[in-house]
Amino acid sequence: RLVAASQPMHGTLVETYLRHRCIDDLRNVGSLRYHPRCYHRPDDGPTQIWPAMIASVTDLGGLITGAHRTWLDPSGLVKAPIETPRKAMGSLLGNAGRFGRQDDIMAAGEGIETMLSLRMALPALSMMAALSAAHLSAILFPDTLRRLYIARDIDPAGDGAMTTLTARAAAAGIETIPLSPRLGDFNEDLVAFGRDDMRAIVRPQAHPADVERFLLAGPSGGL
Repeated sequence: RLVAASQPMHGTLVETYLRHRCIDDLRNVGSLRYHPRCYHRPDDGPTQIWPAMIASVTDLGGLITGAHRTWLDPSGLVKAPIETPRKAMGSLLGNAGRFGRQDDIMAAGEGIETMLSLRMALPALSMMAALSAAHLSAILFPDTLRRLYIARDIDPAGDGAMTTLTARAAAAGIETIPLSPRLGDFNEDLVAFGRDDMRAIVRPQAHPADVERFLLAGPSGGL
C-alpha cells in the first residue's frame, strides 16, 4: 500500500536528495518512489509526517515483499533531522532493492545510495541493495548468476557480511569479487572524489573481461 500510495521520483525531493549526494544517473530507478507525507513513528513521542524516498523491495520473481523508507528534510538536501531516518518494513530476508535486470554478472551491497554510486562507475552493471549488512549476507542468488561483485562497507559488519556472502556464493558455484571504496562506502567516495576518480578506484578491482562490458558501456536496462 505504501508503494502504491507513492509517486514516481523524478522531479521530486528524492531526485534533489540523490543529486545532492552526487548521484545524477537516475535512469532505470523505477524501484524508487516519492511519498510527500510519510508517517514516522518514533519510539517516544507522537507520530510525525515527513517527505520520504520509498524503495520497493522485491524477490527474485519481481514480487514486492517490502519497502524501505528514507525520510527527507523538506529541503531535499539531507535526510530528515530525526533519530532514525531510515526504516524497512515487510519481508526483507533474501530480497533486495533492484536496479537493472537479473544477469550473469551483478553487484550487491548494503545501501541504496551505495549501489547507485557504484553504478556511476559501472553504469551497465545490475545492482542489488540488500539494505543492511545482515540482509546482504543472506541475499538470494538469481539462477542466471555466475559472478557477483560485493560492494563493501568498510566496517566490522560489512566485513562480516562479505565473508558470509562469499562463502554462500562459493557453495553455489558463483565467483565473488570484492569492491572496496577508499572511504567508508562508495557514496562517500563519489562525494569526495567524483565520478572519474570513482572509476579509477573500481577499474583495477574489476575482472578484466568486465571492464569494457560494464565500466565503459552505457546504462543497464530494466527498472
